[in-house]
Amino acid sequence: MSLLSIIVPCYNEEENIADFYHEVLKNSAFFEEKKIELEMLYIDDGSKDGTAAEVKKLCAEDKRVHLLSFSRNFGKEAAIYAGLKKAKGDYAVLMDADLQDPPALLPEMYSYIEQGYDSVATRRVTRKGEPVIRSFFARLFYRLMNRISKTEIVDGARDYRLMTRQVVDAILSMTEYNRFTKGIFGWVGFETKWIEFENVERKKGETKWSFWKLFLYSLDGITAFSTMPLAVASVMGVLFCIVAFLLIAVTIVRKLIFGDPTSGWPSLVCIISLISGVQLFCLGIVGQYLSKTYMEVKRRPVYLVKEEI
Repeated sequence: MSLLSIIVPCYNEEENIADFYHEVLKNSAFFEEKKIELEMLYIDDGSKDGTAAEVKKLCAEDKRVHLLSFSRNFGKEAAIYAGLKKAKGDYAVLMDADLQDPPALLPEMYSYIEQGYDSVATRRVTRKGEPVIRSFFARLFYRLMNRISKTEIVDGARDYRLMTRQVVDAILSMTEYNRFTKGIFGWVGFETKWIEFENVERKKGETKWSFWKLFLYSLDGITAFSTMPLAVASVMGVLFCIVAFLLIAVTIVRKLIFGDPTSGWPSLVCIISLISGVQLFCLGIVGQYLSKTYMEVKRRPVYLVKEEI
C-alpha cells in the first residue's frame, strides 16, 4: 500500500474543516482501488477561532486525521513547510481548506503521476469573483517575475500540487527562513504536468489575503528569486551621475559664452527632490535584501509547535 499525505494549511477556517474532510473522502473509492492509504495533516496556523477544535473532532473519529498547531500565526509558507516535514507519504498534496482547490481533481492528478510525472500542479484560467484591481496586479506580478527571474512562475499557479516523495525531499532541502513556495516549486525543477481549472469561490468565510498582504508577499517573491532590483538601482545611480556631469558642463558653457544666469531655485528644488527620491528608492531596495539576509543569518525556526495530535 502506498501512502498519500494531504497537507491542509488552516487559519481561521472553522467553518470549512468538516466540509473539506467530507469532500476529500468522496474520492475514497478511487484511492482504495489504487491501493493508496490517506493521511490528512491539518496545520493550524495560530487560528483565533475554533479551527483546532473542529480538527480534534475529526481526529477522534478518524485515525487518518492529524493536527499540528502553531504557537502563533507564522504564515502560510511556514504551514506548508511544516506540513511537508510532517508528511510521511510516498506522495504529498497541498490543498487549501476553503475548497478553492477542488478535491475532485485528485484522481486526474494522480493519473499523471502514474504516467511518470514528478509533480502535478494546478493553475486558474479565470479569476471570477476577485476584484478587478487585484486581478490586474496579480497578472502584472507574474509577468514581472518571469522577466526578472530565471525561475519560472506560471500565471495563476495555485499551491494545489501533488508531488512524489523525491520532489518533497528536494523542497525540504531548501531550509531558508524567507520562503516563497511558488518560486521554490519552480527552482527545484522536475517534470511537472499543469492542470487548468476555473476559479472556485470560497464555500464559507472570507479570504485572509488582503491587497496589502499580497503586495508584501509579492515583494518576498521578488527578493527571494531575483537580484534584478539591485542591478536597476546601480544602473539608475550611474545614469544620474552622467546626467549630473552633463548639466554641470552645460551650465558652465552657458555662463562663459552667453553670460546667462543659472536657473533659479524652483528648478533646483525639483532636481534635488527627484534625486533624493531616487536615492531613497534605491536605498529601500538595498534595505529589502539586507533585511532578508538579517533574518536568514539569525537562524530562527520557521515555526513553533504548540500542540500535535
